[in-house]
Formats: sequence, C-alpha cells, structure tokens
Amino acid sequence: MAQSALRGLCSRAQSFRLFVVPQRCHSLSRPLFKKEDVEVTFIKASGEAIKTKGKEGDSLLDVVVNNNIDLDGFGACEGTLTCSTCHLIFKQNDFDELPEKPTDEELDMLDLAYELTETSRLGCQINLSKKLNGLEVKVPSTINDARSS
Repeated sequence: MAQSALRGLCSRAQSFRLFVVPQRCHSLSRPLFKKEDVEVTFIKASGEAIKTKGKEGDSLLDVVVNNNIDLDGFGACEGTLTCSTCHLIFKQNDFDELPEKPTDEELDMLDLAYELTETSRLGCQINLSKKLNGLEVKVPSTINDARSS
C-alpha cells in the first residue's frame, strides 16, 4: 500500500517536471550535509581539563550530555532555561566572539548562579560553530538549581 502511494507521488512529481525544478523521490536516510566537529574543553574547578567534541549547532549542554561528561548536577532542567545549573565561565576573548547576546530570560537565570562573572553564560544557550573551535570554558565549583530557590 505504502509503495503504491509513493509511486503515485513520484509519478505526479515527474508529470510536473517541465514546470518545477527536477527532483527525485528517495529516502532521506542520510544527512543532507555533514556537520563539522568543534573541539571544546571543559575546565573543572579542580583544574581537570576534559577535552571533547561536539557538532556545529549543538549547545554546550548537548556536548556534555552527548559525551557523558560527569559534571555533577549540570543541565538539570535539560535546557528549558529554568535552573542555571549549566552556568559556564568564558575567557574574555571567547565571550566576545559569541554570536548571540544573552536574552533577558538567560540573564535572569544567571543572576541566581553561584560564582557569576562578567563572562558567564548558560551552556544551554550557546550553540557551537566553527568559529568556536578550540573553546575552553570553566565550570564553577558549585551550582545553584534555581528551581529550588
């Protein structure tokens, strides 16, 4: 049944071939383009450096989760911007390179974070790009889950 429906769609697309951009009917099982790896280093309060990789477009929270990095309590709200547990501290030059400025909602959550600095951001709000390759971020020694405040 499904195959005949697919054939019907493909044959209709072929009949309009003169009027639209030529196309093929096929499965999209492969990605349309490959996202580049971006290297990130998380520096724990102990000084331990955890080097890892994420994909372009991943948030720093995604990188921690996808690579099973053990950062106690990190990302408790799973990126819903309700906790401040993914608070990270950036070097000034890296902070200046971040493409997007923090929203009012992010700033409200950061106000509740421990060890807040001028270069603090929430990891769930920072998406990787090639420009951020080699990024180093410091993980504060303590976290504050704003949901329990």
